[in-house]
Formats: sequence, C-alpha cells, structure tokens
Amino acid sequence: MLLSLWRRWRQWRRGRPFWGGLFAVLAGAEICALPLAPLKVMLQQGIAGIPSVLMGIVMIVLGLTAWFSPAQRSLAGVLTTLIATAALVMSNLGGFLIGTLLGILGGGLMFAWQPNAAAPRPSPGPPDPVPPHSPTPTGTTAHPDPQGAQP
Repeated sequence: MLLSLWRRWRQWRRGRPFWGGLFAVLAGAEICALPLAPLKVMLQQGIAGIPSVLMGIVMIVLGLTAWFSPAQRSLAGVLTTLIATAALVMSNLGGFLIGTLLGILGGGLMFAWQPNAAAPRPSPGPPDPVPPHSPTPTGTTAHPDPQGAQP
C-alpha cells in the first residue's frame, strides 16, 4: 500500500514542474509573511504592505498553477520571475532577498521544465535497405556528409 502510494506520488511529481512550483510557493509565502511580521523586523511600514501581500499571493497561485496545469508552465515561470524581481523593490527587499531568490529560481525551473516525451516505437516492418553510394561525376564515391559537402 505504502509502496503504491509512493509510486503514484513520484509519477505525479515527475509529470509537472514540481520543484519550480515549490520554490514559487515558498517565495510567495516569504514575501507575503514579512509585512505581517512585527514592526522591528520590517523595513517599510504602511501602504507598502498591501503590494507585498498581493505579490506573495500571486506567486503562490502561480506555483500552484505550475503544479495543477503544467501546460501553463511557461507563462507561470515568466510571471513568477517578473514578480519576484518587482518584489525586490516593492516589498522589503523581496522578503530580505530570500523571497526574490526563491522566486527567480522557481520561475526559471518552471520555464525550463519539459515533459518527458514518449520513446518512439520502431515499426514492426523490415528495415529500409541502405542505398549504395552512387559514383560522382569524377568517378569517386560520394562523401558521407549528410549536408552534401564534398572533400
């Protein structure tokens, strides 16, 4: 039972940009949590807390989007990187740089992730015969270069 559950978890995790989404969620949580911290910890106070919370929530949503809709990974990755960079200026140095660095890393991982392509299956028919080298006009055989360059 536990082995089956672990295999299903691994299959789900490998079928989407899991680590990019996780870093984006962690970055959003970091950026979102700092405006709610005590005044001694914060660098800015007041209206600057609203964009911080909104940017953190959007980054969390983008990380979840990468998990549950992998087809949108490119857009989510680019937006996560842009928001993390904007958070550097707009919200307490982007969560004291931790949120910005996690967001840039997560956005890059989301954008770079590619799904596993299924291996092409060979056709059951006989293999194609290899045509013999035809002689060139000078009487020598053709060079095996696929682009057709001659020595």
